[in-house]
Amino acid sequence: MAKIKVLDKEITIQTRNEEDYICITDIARYRDEERSDYIIQNWLRNRNTIEFLGIWEHLNNPDFNSIEFDGIRKQAGLNSFSLTAKRWIDATKAIGLTSKTGRYGGTYAHKDIAFEFASWISVEFKLYLIKEFQRLKEQEAKQLGWDIRRNLTKINYRIHTDAIKENLIPPQLTPHQINLIYASEADVLNMALFGMTAKEWRDSHPGEKGNIRDCANMSQLVCLSNLENLNALFIQEKTPQPERLRKLNQIAIQQMRLLTGDARIKQLDAGKK
Repeated sequence: MAKIKVLDKEITIQTRNEEDYICITDIARYRDEERSDYIIQNWLRNRNTIEFLGIWEHLNNPDFNSIEFDGIRKQAGLNSFSLTAKRWIDATKAIGLTSKTGRYGGTYAHKDIAFEFASWISVEFKLYLIKEFQRLKEQEAKQLGWDIRRNLTKINYRIHTDAIKENLIPPQLTPHQINLIYASEADVLNMALFGMTAKEWRDSHPGEKGNIRDCANMSQLVCLSNLENLNALFIQEKTPQPERLRKLNQIAIQQMRLLTGDARIKQLDAGKK
């Protein structure tokens, strides 16, 4: 669930089956704060609305009940005709609208339909809604890019620690001794990329939360992910630790020169902030 602000009105957005649904109850409150349900019903009884919803369902919903839709369409426009979101959903098995009660209740519409409803409410409101919705999607895309990079680093860290376990840790070692080796190998990467150990970073940043890697920028995280893979390979090849450190440091210098000038990395860094 996400919220955006459109002309001082808070609009809720939910994800359903990987599709965005916007609360048209919230949109209706822009017209009338107290009678949002009535406004939605008034929109639903419009023949043009019924035609639009029917076409949308035909395009997106293989289970749409066309027979019930035809019956509703024939009644649309009559003075006696009325239609609620729940009746529309139940009769036609529609998926473009959802309606529920409770704390997070209300009527939600697929974004295509919600924009159409917003246009019926106010063209100005629709334009601002689209603008804020796009802003939300851009922010989500940036955050996704950051999460992917961070998770990639975590996955590669598992590959790295497995290589340490298989090649550097004799079975006779105690758990405490094993932890010391893991820490030592982690600092091989820290020294290669950051020029300091984790402890040295903590000592020089007493007020910072997290660790040296939590405070890394996107270029450093990408480089770190690559170094973890390479170090795992070097370990499997039985390369001594000092030699691995020298090689990894040279690679880190080369990669950071390239990464710090990459516009896409800069965009991901902006998303992280």
